[in-house]
Amino acid sequence: MGSETLAAAYSVGRLHQGVAWLTVVACAAACMPAGLRWLRVAQREHYLGGSCARFAVRWWTVTPLNLGLASVALAAAVVSVWWPLAGVVTALAVAGGPVGLSLKGRTAALAWTRRLRTLAGVWATLEIVVVAIGVVTGLASVAAVVAALVVPVLVDAACLLTAPVERRLSEHFVTDASRRLSRVAPTVVAVTGSFGKTSTKNHLAHLVRGTASVVATPASFNNRAGLARAVNEHLAEGTEVFIAEMGTYGPGEIADMCRWCPPGVAVITAIGPVHLERFGSEDRIVEAKSEIAVAARDVVIQIDDPRLAAVADRLAKEGRHVVRCSASDSTADASVVRESDDPGVTIGIDGRTVATKVVLPTGVQPANLACAIGAARSVGVTTSSIVAALGDLPPVEHRLQAVRSPSGFSILDDTYNSNPAGARAALVALGELAGWHGSNPVTTGPGTSTVVTPGMVELGTRQRAENYRFGAEIAERADHLVVVGRTNRRALMAGAASTGAGGVTVTWVADRPEAVAWVREHLGPADAVLYENDLPDHYP
Repeated sequence: MGSETLAAAYSVGRLHQGVAWLTVVACAAACMPAGLRWLRVAQREHYLGGSCARFAVRWWTVTPLNLGLASVALAAAVVSVWWPLAGVVTALAVAGGPVGLSLKGRTAALAWTRRLRTLAGVWATLEIVVVAIGVVTGLASVAAVVAALVVPVLVDAACLLTAPVERRLSEHFVTDASRRLSRVAPTVVAVTGSFGKTSTKNHLAHLVRGTASVVATPASFNNRAGLARAVNEHLAEGTEVFIAEMGTYGPGEIADMCRWCPPGVAVITAIGPVHLERFGSEDRIVEAKSEIAVAARDVVIQIDDPRLAAVADRLAKEGRHVVRCSASDSTADASVVRESDDPGVTIGIDGRTVATKVVLPTGVQPANLACAIGAARSVGVTTSSIVAALGDLPPVEHRLQAVRSPSGFSILDDTYNSNPAGARAALVALGELAGWHGSNPVTTGPGTSTVVTPGMVELGTRQRAENYRFGAEIAERADHLVVVGRTNRRALMAGAASTGAGGVTVTWVADRPEAVAWVREHLGPADAVLYENDLPDHYP
């Protein structure tokens, strides 16, 4: 081979190597904005491994634009094995997409906490490891392209790797909380359920407040770290009753909280398909929620659900003291029953009627209030004190909260609800707006009714069917449906069209601000709107 040929081959090799390293640099640069997007998703999803991959599938397939962009990125990645420069196309797609998932976030902004900084460092290390393997094997550009494509998967891997470390780091906070609970020695009332937890907790705090010093966990402080923080920051000396809301994304979480925050009274409000995609079945949800009752002295259970009624019977056979609560059975230990022809409710305690025609604030659900009454009795609140406290029972913020807009139309704010039973109750409440009373807003005439919703999420295989049914129910009860976002758009719109009623108009908007603008433009003083659920913007 002549010197000219060798020189040409050397030049081609250098060019090929230069292109390969250009691809590596482009992919490394693309990983930075992509990482910010998926770190934000991980933070919003409580650092649960697998969440980013699930959301990546949703985002990259939600619109034809994103699906096309993903196809181009994958095709370019394959071509880059032979022609490294094609990897730059992949890098550009990863840096700019998925379209709609912003870097900064509007409702769910990235917060650079200590935990997120740790997660970001581990994720970045994993990215470097992937590229380093490529360098060692002579496939640097291929490895860089792969690293760019799998950013959400590597963020998930970082979540799994850091979870044991985070648990150990939080251990001293849990230890401090346990010691504080032992020193203050309040009666602990632990509240769980697929839905109704926060409402029941707030109702119970109100009922107890006139009898004993009470502290309740703040909103959303219902996991291990949040509960420990609530104890350490809010449990004051002299507190007699501590109400701890306990949530769970899987088996064992509630049992773990109960080990260091042992409840004297345990409350189970309801069972439903909330977080079904994480649990897999409602039977597993029942098992996970029932962990709260393992060591409690009294177990307060809402028995209108046959599954919870079975749990109550099982615990009673085991010799446990069970307080049965109901919104339909006046013979239960605590009941709040609404008669069909009466705007008020009948309150029952120990199977005996103690108050009739009690008018509740809009949005207060009888089953939740019944559980609160049962728990209040378990911590020693007298029947007369409970009845007296019902007179000024406050509504629960963002849970069918009734307000009047500045321009005069009525608003039902149910943005913190995301379960099928609650959604149906909200539609009933929307239809009853003309009967609002007291200081609540009252419609002034036969105005229109509007439902603004992104639908319900985390319902697993039932999500499409539940949203389809919800759309059909909206069509039967409302004049307008405003669908927010793309997550459940098809199911809601198909459901609304299925009834053949023809009276409902359906509008699609991209996000909540656009929905609010639509409402302000189209609604007048005699009209009413229900805001049902609100998804953070890391949902498509």
